[in-house]
Amino acid sequence: METIVTDTTSPRAANTPATATVRRPGPAAGGTPTRPTFWTRLGSAFAMFRNRKSVAGLVILGFFVLVAIFADVLAPYSPTKVDNTARFQPPSAAHWLGTTHIGEDVLSQVIHGTRGVIVVGFLAAIIATVIAIVVGVMSGYLRGWRSEGLSALTNVFLVIPGIPLIIIVASMFEDPPLILIAGVLGLIGWAWGARVLRAQTMSLRSRDFVQAARANGEPLRRIITVEMLPNLMALIAASFVGTVTAAIIGLTTLSYIGIIPVTTYNWGTILNWASAQGAFRQGQWWWYVPPGLCIAAIGVALSLINFGIDEYVNPRLRSAGERARALKKKGMNVNDTVTAVRPEPATSRQENQ
Repeated sequence: METIVTDTTSPRAANTPATATVRRPGPAAGGTPTRPTFWTRLGSAFAMFRNRKSVAGLVILGFFVLVAIFADVLAPYSPTKVDNTARFQPPSAAHWLGTTHIGEDVLSQVIHGTRGVIVVGFLAAIIATVIAIVVGVMSGYLRGWRSEGLSALTNVFLVIPGIPLIIIVASMFEDPPLILIAGVLGLIGWAWGARVLRAQTMSLRSRDFVQAARANGEPLRRIITVEMLPNLMALIAASFVGTVTAAIIGLTTLSYIGIIPVTTYNWGTILNWASAQGAFRQGQWWWYVPPGLCIAAIGVALSLINFGIDEYVNPRLRSAGERARALKKKGMNVNDTVTAVRPEPATSRQENQ
């Protein structure tokens, strides 16, 4: 870095310039700027989770994750324990969310059902996200027949009907495990994420930093993992959250219509039992409202996380959110159509006069 210094105080000889150029070292040793590391880029990529919407969604989602992990400790009873003296009882001190038609505790069933929902949702999302990253990034970075072949494979999976395929696979097993259901949901849910990642990767491959890495002879493995993936982290996170939402909705839907055996506890099977025993008609709200609220709550949590990611990725949404927060700090109403003009202080008016 060069700095021009003008000396007007010290005496100098004739024909001596009054200015001089001083070279100063850069921020790093040797005068060259430091290159951001992979972990620095990764940390900046996860800055999308620092806004209020994402934090609120993560708190709600974390609550359900903790309930799923410690279900055996939190549940007051076994989900299959039958109490013949407490059938169709409304919420009470002994059973906080009431009982079923045979005396099973609804709260215990909801708590144990959380585990199946979380496991299937996250496992399906992990499978779908890994496949989407591999297929989407490779098809976007490569050229020629390999790119077109992977793109054609993505288009095929985009049109495969999900629920009929799961019905066919589940019919082959007497009691299909949740891991199998999660695997099928993940295999049919990666195409949309791969399509978005392919489009973004095709934009990134012509950027200067990628071209510089290729000119330096960097291997393909390092170009993708170090140069590209940190810049795709926001889209990957959005794809993961969307896949979790779709997997949870798919699991509860399949359980409610009876595709998944009712012996596998989740919120959908609770709704299936409540519907089969006439809880909707008889007004036994404590049986079907709690699992319905849980589905809605986890959907809201995932939506808040997704909204936060969108606000981080979209510059217009990010600037609008920052502007709204700045107006709130100043005590102004964000929804006002007319900009509020603060009155000039009396002291300033007197000084101007």
